[in-house]
Amino acid sequence: MVAMPTPAPTRAQVRRWRQYLADERAEAAVYRDLASRRTGEEREILLALAEAEGRHEQHWLDLLGDDVGKPVRGDVRTRVLGWLARRFGSVFVLALAQRAEARSEYDDDADATPQMAADERIHEEVVRGLAIRGRNRMSGTFRAAVFGANDGLVSNLALVLGIGASGAPNHTVLLTGLAGLLAGALSMGAGEYVSVRSQRELLEASRPGPAAGDALPHLDVDANELALVYRARGMDAVEAQERADRVLRSLTPAGVPALGVPSVASSGEDAPDGDAPDEHETIGTAVGAALASFCFFASGAAIPVLPYLFGAQGYVAIAWAAGLVGIALLGTGAVVGLLSGTSPARRALRQLAIGFGAAAVTYLLGLTFGAGGV
Repeated sequence: MVAMPTPAPTRAQVRRWRQYLADERAEAAVYRDLASRRTGEEREILLALAEAEGRHEQHWLDLLGDDVGKPVRGDVRTRVLGWLARRFGSVFVLALAQRAEARSEYDDDADATPQMAADERIHEEVVRGLAIRGRNRMSGTFRAAVFGANDGLVSNLALVLGIGASGAPNHTVLLTGLAGLLAGALSMGAGEYVSVRSQRELLEASRPGPAAGDALPHLDVDANELALVYRARGMDAVEAQERADRVLRSLTPAGVPALGVPSVASSGEDAPDGDAPDEHETIGTAVGAALASFCFFASGAAIPVLPYLFGAQGYVAIAWAAGLVGIALLGTGAVVGLLSGTSPARRALRQLAIGFGAAAVTYLLGLTFGAGGV
């Protein structure tokens, strides 16, 4: 039986395959650039992702054959991602790479194999896992910074618009805005310090005491009250008993758990305290959160004051203040969207709507009180 010749690809197919080839090469380069800025396990994972993209690249090379032609540039988003990876290599780039993997078109393209489509979905989860590490390292300070900036933008815009709409003179609006900036920044910084400090102290109080480990060699093996510790930490009776038995069996003659088996005072999956090793890292430090909140609140609160500082008055100053704050709200929302792996546009618009909604209320109140002579 004579095999039917494979039909020649159409121009549209060749064009699409060339673009896929360029994108795979660009994505592999991104992962190699990110790997060059890391060490250890993260570097190995990123290089493995680059190797996987190389397999996809070979698939398109095989399909193109003699139609490979001149190299095509990857799409704009991938090229921007590569530029960022070469210069920064931060969690922002990983968040962007996560979104890039989620946009794969292989699920709907008959020329891509099911294995390639599955690879892209797994790549998204791998990059998400790497990004989580970076998000955990910065989440405490980042939360304070975003909250501070957003609060500074919205609260001071609302304050300035409310006072401005009441008909107060320009210098009064300016002084009110500057006072709101300073008072709010100090309040935010102090509040973040107390909040984070209290949370860390609360977690510290939940950790097992150091004397618990010293008591292990003297426990009654038959009664095994160590199991009660694990049950109090959330395990069921059977699982707690098995875990306690394993810990007690691992004790060396010196009364110390054998290497690789956690004691009652250790953290992790086998420990009764259940405290994840990176829990404090996720919260951040009190000083770091306070400084981030103070600086970003002050930066955000300064924006609606700028038009008045440069002499603008009346509706012109109000329009400028609202416009500048709107741009800043869109920026902060987009950054949060990027880092969280969601749509930057949707987060930006949500941030804008919330901020302008709050400012509109105080503006209307200012008009009402001003008109009434209050």
